[in-house]
Amino acid sequence: MPRSCDVVVVNYNAGLLLEDCVISVLAQDINRLVLVDNASHDGSLEQVATRFAADERLLILRNPSNTGFAAACNLGASHCEQPHILFLNPDTVLQPGALQGMIDALRHTHDLGMAGGLLCNFDGSEQPGGRRVFPTPRRAIVRALNLSGLAWLSPRLFSDFLLHREPLPSRPTQVEAISGACMLVKREALDSVGGWDEGYFLHCEDLDLCMRFRQEGWKVCFVPQARIFHAWGACSRTRPVFVEWHKHRGMIRFYGKFFREDYPRVLSWSICAGVWLRFSFVVGYHWLAQVGRMLGQPR
Repeated sequence: MPRSCDVVVVNYNAGLLLEDCVISVLAQDINRLVLVDNASHDGSLEQVATRFAADERLLILRNPSNTGFAAACNLGASHCEQPHILFLNPDTVLQPGALQGMIDALRHTHDLGMAGGLLCNFDGSEQPGGRRVFPTPRRAIVRALNLSGLAWLSPRLFSDFLLHREPLPSRPTQVEAISGACMLVKREALDSVGGWDEGYFLHCEDLDLCMRFRQEGWKVCFVPQARIFHAWGACSRTRPVFVEWHKHRGMIRFYGKFFREDYPRVLSWSICAGVWLRFSFVVGYHWLAQVGRMLGQPR
């Protein structure tokens, strides 16, 4: 069977994780790996460029500055030629057969436009976010107030938007959303929605893409047989406040874009206030943690 998939990996200071990711991708039956670097300065790109210089499947694109994940994905996609594109985080490792399993799932039904695999910790346990429903304002409030334990009273009212605690299905299953850490799309589906929304810099752009796929009539599926190890958060630990800023900014954009007209204005304002209040608590936590580390250092 001819190779029908290109892979896009966006790198920003992923360190040694990037090399492991590239090794796992090139071990799959792919046409091209487009590595988009967002102005990394940790030597990760140079190490990969040197080690895999002889592999003609590797195409490296260097951005002069960090343009964000969505913009880098669009740049990478513009250099892809095949009917399937896999967007993959640099801190992931594809397991043997994972890519083919997702491709087979997409080929099974004509209106399936996107597939994601089973994101695992390195101990084999499932990570949150690999399969989920859309975090509507109601579901976000349930999660923020930790009310999901009341789901036995009313699953519709108190269900969480993350599904990793649900029994693992035995076959590919339709879901509302998957994670951008590992997202296989049909090229025609991606083109039909206009690509990634570059108004997001980091976080929530994957939810946005899933929502627009759904609006255009494309379905999304979760493929439990496709296992991907993911060093969750490894690329974000050095700049936690920067990451949290863009995560919360992405939340505001996502809610405003898709739910503003569905809720009373007062509730919409309350949600925005709640998002930024949460951000302030997160920043305070990181600040206190940093102070604690400084005080704990030997003098």
